[in-house]
Amino acid sequence: MSQGAKSAWGDGFGARFREVFFATLLLAATMLAYQPAWHGRPIWDDDAHLTKPALRSLHGLARIWIEPGATQQYYPLVHSIFWLEHPFWGETTLGYHLVNILLHGLSCLLLWCILRRLAVPGAWLAAAIFALHPIEVESVAWISELKNTLSGALYLGAALAYLEFDRRRGRAAYAGALGLFVLGLMAKSVIATLPAALLVIFWWHRGRLAWRTDVRPLMPFFAVGAAAGIFTAWVERTFIGANGAEFAFSLGERVLIAGRVFWFYLGKILWPADLMFIYPRWTVDGREWWQWLFPVAAFAFVASLWMLRKRARWPLAAVLFFGGTLFPALGFLNVYPFRFSLVADHFQYLAGLAPITVAAAGLATVAARGGRALKFGSCAGTGALLLVLGVLTWNQTRIYADFGTIWRATLAKNPGCWLARNNLGTVLLYEGRLDEAIASYRAAWELKPDYAEAHYNAGNAYARKGRPAEALAQFEQALALQPDYPEVFLNRGVLLAQQGRTDDALRDFLRGLASRPDYAEAHYNAGIALFQRGRAAEAIAHFERAVAIRADYEEAHRNLAVALVEEGRLAEAIPHYRRVLEINPRNAAAANELAWLYATCPLASLRNGPHAVELARRANETGENPLFLRTLAAACAENGRFSEAEETARHALSLVPEGDESGLRAALEAELAGYRAGAPYRDETFKMAPRP
Repeated sequence: MSQGAKSAWGDGFGARFREVFFATLLLAATMLAYQPAWHGRPIWDDDAHLTKPALRSLHGLARIWIEPGATQQYYPLVHSIFWLEHPFWGETTLGYHLVNILLHGLSCLLLWCILRRLAVPGAWLAAAIFALHPIEVESVAWISELKNTLSGALYLGAALAYLEFDRRRGRAAYAGALGLFVLGLMAKSVIATLPAALLVIFWWHRGRLAWRTDVRPLMPFFAVGAAAGIFTAWVERTFIGANGAEFAFSLGERVLIAGRVFWFYLGKILWPADLMFIYPRWTVDGREWWQWLFPVAAFAFVASLWMLRKRARWPLAAVLFFGGTLFPALGFLNVYPFRFSLVADHFQYLAGLAPITVAAAGLATVAARGGRALKFGSCAGTGALLLVLGVLTWNQTRIYADFGTIWRATLAKNPGCWLARNNLGTVLLYEGRLDEAIASYRAAWELKPDYAEAHYNAGNAYARKGRPAEALAQFEQALALQPDYPEVFLNRGVLLAQQGRTDDALRDFLRGLASRPDYAEAHYNAGIALFQRGRAAEAIAHFERAVAIRADYEEAHRNLAVALVEEGRLAEAIPHYRRVLEINPRNAAAANELAWLYATCPLASLRNGPHAVELARRANETGENPLFLRTLAAACAENGRFSEAEETARHALSLVPEGDESGLRAALEAELAGYRAGAPYRDETFKMAPRP
């Protein structure tokens, strides 16, 4: 091999080694910066995004794709990833967090590849700033924002593939870019801005746009992006609740919002101080002259860059990319978080790439043109910058530790956040600090007088305190503010049922179902109320609906089985008992009831003595219960083990007090006599054993 060949091979190997080294270093730094989030528990809506029990089957996966209301938001690729993750991680959050962090790291590497392809100086620095900038923490440390990290990686992957198509005009690259873009839209439709961003890049790179080579190939991207955006806007209004008085902005007010949002996000990228999970919601008022300064300044800024475009295109291109990528969050479209804040860090996950790239390119250019001292100073300054960003990110990530931490941190910086007051109250409620929870709910509705959820939560807290009158008063207040509040009807119905007001409770359960027909808990409780009123056939219909909605609804399966037995449909009851024990093998009551059915059923085809003994022994593992021992005695007798049945029945009898009025003592005495005579228990009018 010639010396020249050796040198070329060595240079190529060295370059590849440096790339692998820096990529590894970047990923390691990203993982380290987000270390506080590794074991962060679910916050806010994470539980609603992680796969619900009813969706964990193949049928549930199909529902994720074909039923918009089946998941918190209709982003089927995101929920399919959660569906795939659940068998691996279950309820452990480490895996979910690591996937988010690794996707963010992948996006950083894709950004580096794109900038290198475009010959932008400082590509590695831009990728590193993006990796470590604290403004991205909300997107990476929050499990629900897999929407951002997944769609971001697909967005950048699609952009890189399209740049390859633009260079070679190959069909495979075009198909790959379009496929990645469509997948990205299924993760979060905000990436619909990609084709416009590509046109901005081409204009910056070439100084002009050609219809045939630049615009026309992107028309399918624009079409599917627009369709996805329109569909998402419909979902936000129909299923998420992005409508009503809180979203009733005039066009002028939306212009005011857009101008202020633009400067807000740019300021947070350049100076990431006082970052919050929820920022104060601005009061938008066109009569306040100073509010018009924001859109006027933004327009003047863009106009000045337009006039300077012939001298330098990159400033205008960067601002167009930034503003265009932000467009879905500028206020012209309704998104649910606008209910409590008009800005959120995760809204600018991709938009921030523009100012980050400009800053990195500027630093790299200055360093490249300076002398040795300037280069050394630039390297030191860059290292310090990345270190500061990493520390800020690590510190910001800590607030995502759990539900309580996130809301306490929010209130420390935004004490007027009614949502945080309400949610902190829920944290206190779960901790058993009921008086503090009620005080927090009260603070929430004082900040927002029409806040029905705070009254509902306060009602739950009063119910747990054993103060039903105050609880009912709070439920009434919640319904006065929101007449179709199904959770209020459910919990008020439960409270009324506990007071013996079964008819009133049933009325509430049915009113809740009128508002939400797929409310499994309301169906279940309606079934309980109907069964108590002796209307077993109607109860069965509600129990069946509950288990159809929630396949793992343990108690609904059990009560459905009991109601079926009551109606004499014994064979139909058995699969539901089995399902209960699949869901929870330690459900002693269900094991006992199924054992009783197997041991004493008058239908010989349904009796199963060995299985009855096994189930009865499982039920009796929980302790000495005369009801369960009675079942075990009957199961032993069914298997012809009469001496064991006699001994077990005698032991059960010893546990029943002399003054027993339930009839259990008399039943055991009669059954004991039968076992002594070598006769198994039989009752031609089969009745379920008394329930514990």
